[in-house]
Amino acid sequence: MASLILFNKPFQVLSQFTDNNSGNPSNRRATLADWISMPAIYPAGRLDYDSEGLLLLTDSGPLQHQIASPRNKMPKTYWVQVEGQMDDNALNSLRQGVTLKDGRTRPATVEHLPEPDLWPRTPPVRHRETIPTSWLSITITEGRNRQVRRMTAAVGFPTLRLVRYAIGEWTVKDLAPGEYRALTLHPPARPGKRRKPGK
Repeated sequence: MASLILFNKPFQVLSQFTDNNSGNPSNRRATLADWISMPAIYPAGRLDYDSEGLLLLTDSGPLQHQIASPRNKMPKTYWVQVEGQMDDNALNSLRQGVTLKDGRTRPATVEHLPEPDLWPRTPPVRHRETIPTSWLSITITEGRNRQVRRMTAAVGFPTLRLVRYAIGEWTVKDLAPGEYRALTLHPPARPGKRRKPGK
């Protein structure tokens, strides 16, 4: 059996157990070790330091590969607060795929989202009286570096807050920041060698 941890990663926490870039202990950034003490588990994928929400961890190599491998195209859903009221042209561009510096993105599922009832962020998102914001639900099937932020910026709407709500069938529902839920699953079978015909 395999362990799967559903962790609600808080804002400004690294998606790893050590801070490799901090030589000065007083400058150490928060890591997974500040929240999770279970042995022999590793992140299946990553979530940016300044993003929040669902991060999956497991003690199973095959399960980690199944979740994180780009070949499997596992859908990831993000709740995204952007600066400005996104119009239909921008929505349709995201749905069809936008061109970034590292190539064109796959088509995404994008919808307007009523402002979700989320936990407060610390520190809070900057607020400007004269500039409205809007929320989107964006589902992608790839995982380029800072992809969702780059996608919304490419259509003229910078991301202010990004929360990953779901990966595949797993969601962050009912988990407060820093909380996690442990599941026990049957790990996926390791791919075996194909037998030659007649053998």
